Amino acid sequence: MKRVAFLLKVKQDKIAEYKEHHKKVWPEMLDALHRTGWHNYSLFLRDDGLLFGYFEADASFQASLDGMAREEVNQRWQDFMAPYFEGVGLHADQMMVELEEVFHLD
Repeated sequence: MKRVAFLLKVKQDKIAEYKEHHKKVWPEMLDALHRTGWHNYSLFLRDDGLLFGYFEADASFQASLDGMAREEVNQRWQDFMAPYFEGVGLHADQMMVELEEVFHLD
């Protein structure tokens, strides 16, 4: 398993709504994440909208993103969630930049 971390920015005026949507992620989206190798996936949100994401990938971050890009439900979810993120015209999964792991304690 490859540990993957990334940062995104949620618009401050949309934080409450963003949290609500993640209390009830669509079941078909959850199934797609499992199918495409996203394990132990967590999102952490700071009060200013800074979002830290972590998951464990079967192969790599890019392979996981590529797998989700082939899932129809992912396109619908990304369209639905796009207004919540800072960024110009991109979906969140197009703005994710993998953070370099510099330390790990098992």
